[in-house]
Amino acid sequence: MIKRNVYLDTVDLDEAQHIIENIILKQCKKLDKEIIPVEDGLHRVTTEAVFSIVSSPYYNAAAMDGIAVIANKTHSADLTNPIELLKDEDYVFINTGDPIEPPYDAVIMIEDLLDIKENSLIINKPSSQFQHIRPIGEDIVANEMVIPAKHKIKPVDVAAMLAGGVKTISVYKKPIISIIPTGDEIISDSKLLEKGKIIDSNSHFIKNSVSDLGGVSTIIPPIKDNYEFIKNNILNAAQNSQVVIVIAGSSSGSKDFTATIIKEIGEVFVHGIAIKPGKPVIIGMVKNVPVIGIPGYPVSTYIAFDQVVKPILNGLYYQVSLGNKKVKAVLTKKIYSSLNSIEFVRVKLGYVKNKLITTPLSRGAGVTMSLVNADGFLRVDKKSEGYEANKVVDVELLKDIEEIESAIVSIGSHDIVLDYIANILREEDKDTSLSSAHVGSFSGIMAIKRGECHIAPIHILDVDSGIYNLPILNKYFNNEDVVLLKGIKREQGLMIRKDNDKFISSVADLTKSDITFINRQKGSGTRILFDYLLDKSGISPDLINGYEFEVTTHMMVASSVYANTVDCGLGVRSAAQIFDLDFIPIGYEDYDFLILKSALDSKQIKDFIQVLKGDKFKKLVESLGGYKFDNIGEVIEIKKGS
Repeated sequence: MIKRNVYLDTVDLDEAQHIIENIILKQCKKLDKEIIPVEDGLHRVTTEAVFSIVSSPYYNAAAMDGIAVIANKTHSADLTNPIELLKDEDYVFINTGDPIEPPYDAVIMIEDLLDIKENSLIINKPSSQFQHIRPIGEDIVANEMVIPAKHKIKPVDVAAMLAGGVKTISVYKKPIISIIPTGDEIISDSKLLEKGKIIDSNSHFIKNSVSDLGGVSTIIPPIKDNYEFIKNNILNAAQNSQVVIVIAGSSSGSKDFTATIIKEIGEVFVHGIAIKPGKPVIIGMVKNVPVIGIPGYPVSTYIAFDQVVKPILNGLYYQVSLGNKKVKAVLTKKIYSSLNSIEFVRVKLGYVKNKLITTPLSRGAGVTMSLVNADGFLRVDKKSEGYEANKVVDVELLKDIEEIESAIVSIGSHDIVLDYIANILREEDKDTSLSSAHVGSFSGIMAIKRGECHIAPIHILDVDSGIYNLPILNKYFNNEDVVLLKGIKREQGLMIRKDNDKFISSVADLTKSDITFINRQKGSGTRILFDYLLDKSGISPDLINGYEFEVTTHMMVASSVYANTVDCGLGVRSAAQIFDLDFIPIGYEDYDFLILKSALDSKQIKDFIQVLKGDKFKKLVESLGGYKFDNIGEVIEIKKGS
């Protein structure tokens, strides 16, 4: 005689989820890997970081409809002195996205053109070099990380990888979920519906929910309430699945056999969770396969799936649950908006000093990576001019709030090593992520001072002492505010192409009229270093052709030199080596991390420091070239006035 199923001790939901994380997921079978085309990657999970192959755009592209011109031929134009330009000599008509070819180096918008004739037109204001031109790599730079390991691929990720020239990726195989509906009353064909029969709808809810989470499902035809039938189906499913879900039969009725069967052929860890509805949930294992018994009432099925099955599937895929909630956050920067449109501004989110802050990302229509990196959207309604800084705003989440809570918010100087740190944090399952915004060293210092980030990567040279970082920090902070975490030493120098057909050997050569330069943005440590080098050599910035042409990363500098957009740029050796450029060394600098003292003892910062000091990070960085590790991980107190 088969014993009637009885409840074990009911557990709290937290305890059940603790069992899932620490027992079920650690004992279950791991997913195999496979190589697939990028086009088939939607909702799949990467096994390793994906790096771009080519830059996007791949060429210098017009950002506006209008005319391509030679910038220095327009410099004399103003309202009192309009000038005439000749077609095919001074300008050519172009459309948005068209390549910009030499000798043209700027674009004038169509609406700024006057008295357009067949072979000439008039302009009354000058253009600057590279005006309205999207430089090579504005969106994606070759050899930069597009997405990290253990990342669930979104539609925009597919677009970004394709734009970066990636053809195939390594992903985890989809988990196979077997769904076993049970009960004498359950039917799958509505044509057989009669009194006492119930159409099996729960199986299809679970199948579609599994699909949303990236898995595939097999629905077994409904099983009668027969102990041996149910047992054999569970055993068969466990041989061919990553998870088995048994619908109904989980309570304590005379035909509720699921818990007893699992106990006979495996182990039951939970029978009954203190949730309503959904209490009679079973969590067990058979042959290292999770077997979950969930109640048959539809709402109970939904709750049980959301609270038990979803964490298991996400855990198999190394993911946390995604949400579409709205949260309130403090805006760090003023947002301007037009009055005639609803605008969805892509934003980053992070908890700093127990306050949720949000920072707008690039709003350019062509910048795909701003979507990849976004944590949410801030909606600016029609007829609104925007939001002031420090205003509390509503943000619609694109990520789960727990993932945002675990993120280190980094605002400051750029280096490719930040990508490596972010990826190692994911690979080693630290439950910590790194959220970076590249705005330059000085802007990073200001962000730390305003309490908008945890970490600011910096490399600011004090021109009087020749010392990096500490002198500037002593001016801005009291010793109770921040500490300096010593990072890496990296080599700065001039990047040039291998042929060096312009015979560049020093900063002094940049004054030659036939040499073009690409600069970093104001406030970046590299820009400060370049201005120092010019001043030391007695060179006016006005003599540098391209001084005002700014990009935000070393990789974009290297990409522009490699693509022959410019002849030279100042940056780090690692970026030059990635693009196989020649490098004229200037010297090593300290690339350190300014950290809020209040965050120093947090798990996230401890994880960051552990990765920074780890052998895996050092080995990867050494392979790039141009780095040293003197005093890496050392924490230095900031003493005002020292």
